[in-house]
Amino acid sequence: MKKINLSLILLAGALSALAFTSTPAAAQGCCGGAATCPVAAVDTAATKPDLLKTCPVSGEKLGEMGDAYTFTYKDQEVKLCCKGCKKDFDKNPDKYIAKIRAADKK
Repeated sequence: MKKINLSLILLAGALSALAFTSTPAAAQGCCGGAATCPVAAVDTAATKPDLLKTCPVSGEKLGEMGDAYTFTYKDQEVKLCCKGCKKDFDKNPDKYIAKIRAADKK
């Protein structure tokens, strides 16, 4: 019985170590790096910076509520005032990307 328990513990340890050494999902994007994934990992050199000083969703000044929540959508960096605004962004991302890219032209 002790041999079985020890074997199970060793197996569980090996599996958890394996999980930490595999490529994290975040590095692959939300869909495991699929070509159709809108948030797939991209080369940061090709990522367009978000020049807005306000959150495109809420209009709040970035940094007033703590660090901006930053992520990449397609090839565009996006900065939101908080993680809560991400839900609204996801409902209509093109609307908010247009606001960010309009700031690039100014």
